[in-house]
Amino acid sequence: MTAKTTISSDRVLYKPIVGSRRITNYLVASVVTLGATGFLLASLSSYYKVNFLPFSDPTQLVFIPQGLVMGFYGVAGLLLALYLWMTILLNVGGGYNEFNKDKNEVRIFRWGFPGKNRKIDINYPLDDVQSIRVDVKEGLNPKRVLYLRVKGHNPIPLSRVGQPIPLAELENEGAELARFLGVPLDGF
Repeated sequence: MTAKTTISSDRVLYKPIVGSRRITNYLVASVVTLGATGFLLASLSSYYKVNFLPFSDPTQLVFIPQGLVMGFYGVAGLLLALYLWMTILLNVGGGYNEFNKDKNEVRIFRWGFPGKNRKIDINYPLDDVQSIRVDVKEGLNPKRVLYLRVKGHNPIPLSRVGQPIPLAELENEGAELARFLGVPLDGF
């Protein structure tokens, strides 16, 4: 099943949510890994006076301060790359939304970082759902999110994190979900 697949019947609606396993995250992690490795190899080349890079000659660099700074950037970049690869490996933010009329429940499931909140699994009775809210904010940092409003609780985000969803897709998803649950669609 792909991440965009929605399984729908008249009794169950299942929507997978893409987490950190997106093409852009793979590209950024790869570029950071390559760049940091290059900086670290340049630093080692300037220290040992042996060329570890095939496309340049960093042996001519003075180790203090240039080689040392390049080594610092290389180590910092590799730590950042490790973090990025771990979030991809653990699929942080991935999960699903399930609306099940047979069980009379809403289930929101997401993967988080390791620790006590690694699995975020929220269940509510369908009768407690008040509405589906659409939150649209345009500008330099646009925000387009669907929220589930449940009695006695803060609104729960249902949309993926990352790039904003196209407005037409957001409207269709919200309308489909509100129709399925038999609740109003707020925010328009």
